[in-house]
Amino acid sequence: MKKIMNIKPTKPLAAFLSLLPFVIIFFVYLTASGERLAENPNDKLLPSFQQIYSAIDRLAFTENKRTGEYLFWQDTSASLYRICIGIGISSLLGLIVGLLTGLIPLARSGLSPLVTFVSLVPPMAILPILFISFGLGELAKVMLIIIGTAPVMMRDMQSHVRQLPAEQLIKAQTLGASTWLVSLRVILPQILPRLLSSMRLSLGAAWLFLIAAEAIAAQEGLGYRIFLVRRYMSMDVIFPYVIWITLLAFLMDYLLRKTSEKAFPWYHSNESGK
Repeated sequence: MKKIMNIKPTKPLAAFLSLLPFVIIFFVYLTASGERLAENPNDKLLPSFQQIYSAIDRLAFTENKRTGEYLFWQDTSASLYRICIGIGISSLLGLIVGLLTGLIPLARSGLSPLVTFVSLVPPMAILPILFISFGLGELAKVMLIIIGTAPVMMRDMQSHVRQLPAEQLIKAQTLGASTWLVSLRVILPQILPRLLSSMRLSLGAAWLFLIAAEAIAAQEGLGYRIFLVRRYMSMDVIFPYVIWITLLAFLMDYLLRKTSEKAFPWYHSNESGK
């Protein structure tokens, strides 16, 4: 008799099991919402799917009378711009600083303690400082994402560089490769897939910092809209926005994973073999 830890589900069963929790959540919500609305038709905690649909239609497919824009897509565009800029700069800094501190002992001695210190600073604690220093515009929001994610990427890249086999570096130097050539031809190709993995792991934190910054000081954005309507207990708006943020994060993670699999198949074949 097989042990349960050795039983692998078939593809149909795996698909069914992956969908089952969502189906259960759907029916639990449907039942709870129906019961609350039957007791109090004005209840706002668990809106019906009709109310949620009406809110989505109003925000996403109806022009705002004051601005003439579609608020849902305007908020989405603003938030995506901020998070893409923040994650992009963080990944670039993580790659450069991680490569330097991982390969060059002098750089590691000078920068590694600072990177470690900054990575332990709670980003939310310095949010007021960012708003005072950079104002209430886009820069402060992007800087919060960078401060919250870049140091973690730097440490991850440094660790990965230092874990590379020393024999590779020695052989490259024996063949006459300079430090620049070793970085470019030996180390960089091996840490790029790790960088994409680090970006994927940082997405959750990046969205958290973005929503927090938008909630405090913004005129548009997904986080701004959620905290704007919370005073009215507009759960028919909050629920779709939260689900949409989750879907956007999932899509970004999926695109990064597929990019990594296409560009670096050898890295994922090694992962699957472990």
